[in-house]
This record gives sequence, structure tokens and C-alpha cells, in this order.
Amino acid sequence: MRSDALVLALGLLVGGAAQAVTVFTCEPEWAALTRTLLPEARVHVATHAGQDPHHVEARPALIAQLRNADLAVCTGASLEAGWLPMLQQRAGNARTREVFEAADHVELIDPQPGAIGTPWAGDVHAEGNPHLHTDPHKLLEVTHALAARLAQAVPDQRSAIEQRRVGFERQWKARIAAWETRARPLRGRSIAAQHSTFGYLWRWLGLRQTADLEPRPGMAPTPGHLQRLLDGLRRQPPMAVVVSSYQDPRPARWLAGQLGDRVPVLVLPSSPPDDAGPDALAAWFDQMLDALLKAAASSPP
Repeated sequence: MRSDALVLALGLLVGGAAQAVTVFTCEPEWAALTRTLLPEARVHVATHAGQDPHHVEARPALIAQLRNADLAVCTGASLEAGWLPMLQQRAGNARTREVFEAADHVELIDPQPGAIGTPWAGDVHAEGNPHLHTDPHKLLEVTHALAARLAQAVPDQRSAIEQRRVGFERQWKARIAAWETRARPLRGRSIAAQHSTFGYLWRWLGLRQTADLEPRPGMAPTPGHLQRLLDGLRRQPPMAVVVSSYQDPRPARWLAGQLGDRVPVLVLPSSPPDDAGPDALAAWFDQMLDALLKAAASSPP
């Protein structure tokens, strides 16, 4: 009897493990959100905060992960257009041919209808700025849609997914209120930054990006462009010069150095660290807000 019971128990364990859904995510923010809603899922992520999400190599490991996935979760708005289609083709997985795209479920800022990205035009996104995850309100909107999609993939977990979504929403709204209270000193301050990586963050916090270190989206800063920026920024120095963790900080350091010691360079992580625990997203927003408030306190308004 004990032997039969042991065999049955082992069978249930193996069967439960076999039923775990595997999710391929393009960026760490969607990996973190997926783990929040479905912690038992096997989650793979293609990029990290030190990597430009526009440009990813279709490595064999990523092909294998996408081939074995039950669901793919990405940003969309053409952010992964340069590498995801090739990955899908090589993986040959019918289950991930249709990708859940976060951008389909929110209103994007700065749309450019008819714009086409080329090597000369840079990283142009006709649908709008794809870096929507830097606005916690947008993340909350995506959570609703992602929870519904995960419930389709794992119907027997529908109730548990919904309970986790409701709990996350309650905690997240409280965090947003606390962040917005803390961020009041940032309203109206100016920022020089490279690319539109944090465009949603600036909009949410009431910051103004008055200069872009890139001459065109996705193109590296040039000496001539930086010199032209410097002439304008000397008249009205920004609170800080900001680059993301995957960008070369040297142009920002040169520009800040020309503006004097009062203008710091901030290297902000463009995504939360992968698999950093259940509070990865909240800790990431805390980190960015702490850095911005410290810069605001050390520079004149």
C-alpha cells in the first residue's frame, strides 16, 4: 500500500511539473510581471538592463527557449522588430507565432504615423514610444491584459491569477501614491538625456527633457551635436544628464563636465534586474526615484 501511494504521489508531482507553463519574455519587466501573476511558470527573458532591447542577437539559447515556450510576452510597438521575427522563424514554434504585446493595451506617447525606421533615420517607432514600462500607471494597465492572457494559457489557474492581480493592483496603487508624493520636488525640473528610454518616466514625474544627446533616435552622440547642445544648456543647465544602463556614459560625462560640477550624470537601469524577487519592479522604481531626488537636492532649481 505504501509503495502504491508513493508511486501515485510521485506521479502527481511529475504530472504537475509537466503542466507548468513556459513563458518567453523579451524584457525583464514582463518577466517580473509574469512571475507576479503566475509564480509557478517557467520564465525565460531575452534581454537585461545592460542590453539595448532594440538590438539582440538571435543566439541558439534564445532560439531553444522560444521553441519550447507556450507563450511569448514582449513590448511591441516595433521595439523588437529587428530581432524577434528572425527568432520566431528559427524557433518554428506555432504557439509563439502570436505574441502578447504590452503596447497593444495602452496609449503610447509620441506616435509618428507613417514614419519608417532606416539606418539613416534611426530607431523610429511609428506606433509611439515603446518604453511604456517606465510609467507605473501603464504597467498597471498591462497587468489586466496579461492576467487575462495567462488565464487563457493556464485555465485551471484562472482564479489564482485573478486573486494575484487584484492583490498586486491594490499594492501597486498604494506605491504609486507614495511615489508621487515623494516626487513633488521634481515637477518642472529639466533633464538632458540620451534617447527616449525614460520618456514615460519624465512625463509621469513632471520632468522636462530639454535635450537629447542623440542626433537621431538610436544613433550615438557626435561631437558636433554635443557642442550644439552645450551652447543651449549653458544658458539653462539641466538638473542632471541621464543615460540608461546600456548606453555609453562618456558623452554624458563630457557634457556634464562642461556644465560644471553642479550637474550630475545619472546612469539609470532601463529595466529591473531579472528574477530579483517579487518586489523587483517596485525596487526598480524606488532606485530611479532615489537617484533623481538626490540630483534635484544637489542642483539649484
